This record gives sequence, structure tokens and C-alpha cells, in this order.
Amino acid sequence: MVNYLEPLQNQQIILVTGPTRSGKSEWAETLAKKSKKPVIYVATALENTQDQEWLERITRHQERRPPHWETLWVPHNLSVILETVTPPHCLLIDSIGTWVANCLEQDGLTWIETMAQFLDRLETTPIDVILVAEEAGWGIVPAFPLGRTFRDRLGNLTRHLGAIANLVYLVTGGHALNLSLLGEPLTKE
Repeated sequence: MVNYLEPLQNQQIILVTGPTRSGKSEWAETLAKKSKKPVIYVATALENTQDQEWLERITRHQERRPPHWETLWVPHNLSVILETVTPPHCLLIDSIGTWVANCLEQDGLTWIETMAQFLDRLETTPIDVILVAEEAGWGIVPAFPLGRTFRDRLGNLTRHLGAIANLVYLVTGGHALNLSLLGEPLTKE
């Protein structure tokens, strides 16, 4: 297990998950800073100039990050980034939920292929990767098919990420819990 207070050693995959506004992005940023490696922040959001509140959220995230961090906007093809970034970088991907939402137009088979390619690249990348994923399935079952598709795809992907991650953190109520120490991993589906 990795002590979050020490710089990351070798290649690490870290999953930070939790509900909305829980502090998961801030915790992921803290872990990236502590890596002592050059950080590349991968933003999966699509900028929508018609949505002022969304733009303000993006701005708050940008203002929190150190200015020397490189930012890449990758709303769709995360697998390519995992192939192109080289050591000693630390990649912080924020967020998996937004990426899943960006890929909702994919049919079920295409999504399974996209997810499998991403997971395969993630397992073989030589760099540290910190992933931020929302927990969308803690509420009611969505009344509309697209909402159920989003929730199910995100939950399934997050479960797979947790299975391959070296460390998994749950951030809720302003606290980060190391699930790798507290929990028992489930077998892969």
C-alpha cells in the first residue's frame, strides 16, 4: 500500500470516488501534488458557452490548480492519452463521470469496446494515474432510459477501475477514506 504522505513510487493507479461536492477533486489534486512528479490534468468536460454555471465550475477547478500543471482537454478518447504520456508524469483525470456522459451516444457494444480499451491501456501505462469518479447510483433509479444507462455505465466502469487500482479512496462529508485499507475487494464481474 502507498502512504499518501509519501511521493508515489513506480506506476500507481489511484481511484478517488464519492458523491457530488464531497471534495474528491481536491483530494485527487492533493495526491497529485504529493507525487512530486510533473502533473498533467486531463479535463473531460466539454465547455458550453451557453451554460454560465458550468463555465463557473470549470473556472473554480482551474483556479485551484497550480499554474505549472499542464491541462489537456480530452472529452472523448482517454485511451490515446494513456498511450502518449510518458514517465515521470502523473496524470490526473477529472472526471470519469463526465467522460461517460460524453460517450452516451455510443451504443452498448461500442461502449463496452471503449471501456475495455481504456481499462487495458490503464493497466499497461507506465505512468501514475489518478482518476476522479462520481458515485451516481446512491439515489433513486432514474425514470428515463438515458439516465439509467449513464448510472449503470458509470457504476460498472468505477467498479472495474477499483479492481485494478492500487489505492481506492472514498471522499464523503469532507473526509477521505482509504477503502484499500478498510474494505474487502470484490471479484471482477
